[in-house]
Amino acid sequence: MDKVFSNAIVKYGIEKQSFVAVEELSELQKEICKAQRGKFNKDNMTEELADVWVMCEQVKMMYGITDDQVMRKVHDKVARLKMTLAEG
Repeated sequence: MDKVFSNAIVKYGIEKQSFVAVEELSELQKEICKAQRGKFNKDNMTEELADVWVMCEQVKMMYGITDDQVMRKVHDKVARLKMTLAEG
C-alpha cells in the first residue's frame, strides 16, 4: 500500500493530495451528520472511513510523520480520555 500512496503523492503532488484529504474528511463529516439526523447508511459511513484512512496514511507520508509518532499521541489522548471519564 505504501508504494501506491507514494506514487499518488508523486503523481498529484502534496498540495493536491492535501486538498483531497480535506475533502475526504468533509465527506465523513457529512455522513456523521446524516447519521445524527436518522439517515445512517453503514456502507456509506464505512466507505468514507476508508477514504479518510487512505488519506491519513498519505498525509503522514507527505509530512514525514511516523506511525510511532501518531501512536504516542493516540496513547496520550486515550490516557487523557480515561482520566476525564474517571473524573465524572
